[in-house]
Amino acid sequence: MRDIRGIFFASYVMLVCLGAVMIYSSSGVYALEVMGNSAYFLIRHLMFLVIGAVMMWWVMAIDYRDIQKYAKWCLTAAFIMLVLVLVPHIGKISSGARRWFSVGPINFQPSEYAKIAMIIYCADFFARKRALIRSVNLGFMPVALVMGAMCLLIVKQPDLGNTVLVAVITMSMYFVAGGHKVLFGLIAAIAVPVLTLLIIAAPYRMRRIVSFMNPWDDARGAGFQLSQSQIAFASGGFWGVGLGKSVQKLFYLPAAHTDFIFSIIGEELGFLGALAVVFLFGVFIWQGTRIIRNTADPFGYFLAAGIMVMLSIQVVVNIGVSIGALPTKGLPLPFISYGGSALIFNMMAVGLLLNISRTQDIGG
Repeated sequence: MRDIRGIFFASYVMLVCLGAVMIYSSSGVYALEVMGNSAYFLIRHLMFLVIGAVMMWWVMAIDYRDIQKYAKWCLTAAFIMLVLVLVPHIGKISSGARRWFSVGPINFQPSEYAKIAMIIYCADFFARKRALIRSVNLGFMPVALVMGAMCLLIVKQPDLGNTVLVAVITMSMYFVAGGHKVLFGLIAAIAVPVLTLLIIAAPYRMRRIVSFMNPWDDARGAGFQLSQSQIAFASGGFWGVGLGKSVQKLFYLPAAHTDFIFSIIGEELGFLGALAVVFLFGVFIWQGTRIIRNTADPFGYFLAAGIMVMLSIQVVVNIGVSIGALPTKGLPLPFISYGGSALIFNMMAVGLLLNISRTQDIGG
C-alpha cells in the first residue's frame, strides 16, 4: 500500500499547510485588535502542529495492535475526563459551555480524546466479538450502553455536535462490523425524537434550525453567521478577492478562523480555491478508504474505518454548514480550522492510519 499511503499523506500535508496559511489570513486582523499581535493564533496553531506531529510520530512508531490491549483503559480515562470537566472549578466555562480543561495557556477538550477512545474500544470489541455481533445482548447492548453513557456526558457540557458525532461513529462501526440492520434502524428511530427534544429544550438550538431555513429573515440576529458566510462566498465569486483581502473577516463573520474558515477560503480563493479544498479532502478520504479495504487485521480494519468515518463526517458537516446546506453546528474543518485539541487528535488519527497501512505492507 505504499502508493496509497503516499497519496494519502501528501493530501494531508497539503491540507495542513493550507490550514496554517488560512488561519493567519483569517485571524490576523482580529488577533491584532484583540490580542495585540496579528500572529497570535498562527503562533499557537504552529505550537499545536508541533505537539500533534510529535504525537503522530509516537503512534506511528509503536505497533498499533498493542493499543488493543489498552482499549478499556483508554475508554475509562475518557469517562473520567468527561466527568471531571463537568465539575465546577475543574472544567473551564467558555461561551456558556463547560468543555475544557485549562492548563496555563493550553485548553484541552476531553471530548476530542473521547472520540478516539470510543473508536479504539469499538474496534477492539468488534474484532473480538465478530461471531456475536448480531446478538442483542452480547453484540449490541454493550456498545449501545457505552455509547449512550458517553453521549450523555458530552451533551451535558453542552456539546450536541460531538454528541451526535460519537453516536454516528459508533453506529457506523457497528454497521460495518455486520451488525443487525433492524437494531441499527431502531437506534436511528430513537435518535430522531431524542435529538428533536434536545433541540426544542435549548432555545439557541431552535433558533439555529429556524435561521437555517431562511437566514435572511433574521440576518442581524439568529441568521447573522450563516448570512455573513453566504456573503463571503458570493463576494469571492469564481476567482476570489485574493489571499488576505477578505472583508468578512473584518469582524463581520464570527468564528472566521475556526468553524467558518471554509467561508473565508471561498471569499479569498473563490470557487476554484474552495473546489480545490474539496478535491483534496476527496483524495484524502478515498485513499483512507483504500487503506481500510486493504487491511486484513480485524482490529486494524475497524480502527481505520472508525477514524475515516470520524474525519469524513467532520469535513461534510463543516463544509455543509458553511455553504448553508446544514444547520449551524460547531464542528471544525479537520487540519484547517484553528483548534488545539481537535488538530492534535486528528493528527494522531492520521498517524494511526499510516501505521495500519505500513503494518499491512510488512506482512503484519
